Amino acid sequence: MAQIALRRSHIIAAAAMTALVASCAHSPGQAAPPPIAAPVPAPETGAITYASSGHAGMDIWRVAFSEKALAAGHDREVVKSVLTGISPLELWLGSSFQPAKTGIEDQAEFAKPIWDYLRVPMSNSRVSTGASRLAENPALFDSLEAAYGVDREAIVAIWGMETSFGAVKGNFDAPNVLANMAVEGRRKSLAERELLSLIKILEQGDAERDDLIAGWAGAMGHTQFMPSTFIAYAEDFDGDGKKDVWESEADALASTANYLANSGYTLNQPWGIEVLARTGFDFGLADGNERRIETWATEGLVPARGGTFETGGANYAELWLPAGAEGPKYLLFNNFKAFKTYNNADSYAFAVGLSGDAMGGQNGPIASWPTHLTPLTVSEIKILQAALNAQGFDAGGVDGIPGRKTKGALQAFQKSRGLVADGYPTKQALALVTGEANVGVASSPSGTN
Repeated sequence: MAQIALRRSHIIAAAAMTALVASCAHSPGQAAPPPIAAPVPAPETGAITYASSGHAGMDIWRVAFSEKALAAGHDREVVKSVLTGISPLELWLGSSFQPAKTGIEDQAEFAKPIWDYLRVPMSNSRVSTGASRLAENPALFDSLEAAYGVDREAIVAIWGMETSFGAVKGNFDAPNVLANMAVEGRRKSLAERELLSLIKILEQGDAERDDLIAGWAGAMGHTQFMPSTFIAYAEDFDGDGKKDVWESEADALASTANYLANSGYTLNQPWGIEVLARTGFDFGLADGNERRIETWATEGLVPARGGTFETGGANYAELWLPAGAEGPKYLLFNNFKAFKTYNNADSYAFAVGLSGDAMGGQNGPIASWPTHLTPLTVSEIKILQAALNAQGFDAGGVDGIPGRKTKGALQAFQKSRGLVADGYPTKQALALVTGEANVGVASSPSGTN
């Protein structure tokens, strides 16, 4: 019994000691033993692995592009986030894809007569909505003009042209669209450059991955910035620390103003002035060359609205005949060139200028469009270019775009035949160049309109 009692006392003493140690371990001022650290996984190296997109060509391209992006020093996790989940789009890689759907034949600024092209930007709804936007927030536009030196009407006109004031911004994932474009192949270099720009946008913290929503060709936000344009010109105008061209109208419009300012736009100067020409005026002077305003006045041009030329200090302009000698005639200034940096088509810049003027209360043009003439289609322009080249009138490449060189070649042909040299490519002019009509068919009367 004594041994049992002694053993019991030892047990009690041991229990008491254990309790004392435990209480000391949790007493104030005593640090708990450090936790055992979990092992840190080694950083992922080598090629980035992805689940299949379901398109063999896309999978092969993605591996190669990932390697290129990593070799250029881009962040591995950002590259992976951009390219994870891409998939083929019917628009670009589907069985019904047709290359012509993204060709110039399907671009309204090249495929339509200019008076048809202008119907949407000059519609009552577009102009009235633009005027309302200007009236809704004058303080914002005051600030934009002061900060960037770009007229508010020009900013809002581009906003209307690009997304109908934010109503049609697109709902595609920008990385996926650009990946599809790269895989399709015709614009691979462009698409890959823009994808690298998207990666840079994320690396700089200017947007989150889910922000990157775009139109069908990768342009983003209220005024449709391509990623490289975003990097160069996007602005945080509302001061929230983010360049949000998708949801912040202030940021998007400031970014557009910044773009135009850096493209040479000058506040309070005209983009163009509609003019009237005296009888017998030499329309061959509509040759793409700039001349002093005094020279144009001496040659017999006057403002269509009357009075003297008000140019805001702009001294040089070129004469442009958007529909030949029978249609409206314009002197174009440097701000017109700034519009063309957004879209290099004359008709696009013209629509921006005209619609901006209309939003500000000045409708145009005054002269009527010569709708009795039949402009050429893209395929017919190619025939014209080839025929002019064959006869020694240098129209440049046979691309279907009636640019300045093509019009200059047609003017030279017209001069050689004693015709009014306005360079306007119509079916009548094509018939003459190809020898399928008598000279009199394409002769356009000169006059004061």
